[in-house]
Amino acid sequence: MNHHTLREIAKFLSGMVAAKILTVLWLAWTGLLPLILIGTPFGEDSVAPAMLFNVAILSLLVYYGWHLKSPVHSPSERKLLLIVGALFLIVAALHFTRLVLGWSLIFGDFMVPDWVSWFGLLVTIYLSYSAFHFALRMKGARR
Repeated sequence: MNHHTLREIAKFLSGMVAAKILTVLWLAWTGLLPLILIGTPFGEDSVAPAMLFNVAILSLLVYYGWHLKSPVHSPSERKLLLIVGALFLIVAALHFTRLVLGWSLIFGDFMVPDWVSWFGLLVTIYLSYSAFHFALRMKGARR
């Protein structure tokens, strides 16, 4: 897949995540909570963690869809990509550790299901790989 296709996918997914944010806000404001989605209870106490996660994903998708330059041209961008890659790798390791050791993750009354960590593991590994790939590609271009 080329960069143009990936950016278009990121733009589409950013629209989907924005719609999810609006849906969560609408559910919270209309008083339709608590409810059960795909076997997972979703109440008013889980709105804040859901919003935080969705806003973080939306910001990453918007940044990639509209602003990411490749290859990286300045050393400060390369350092930033290395830091971001390391942070995503740490988060991936935490997801993996949670799955292997069977840790529970609870926000208020909301118990985060294991499939969230599987999804988080896949996404953070890909984002870490991409960040390291772009940072190291810049290093090879300077030679």
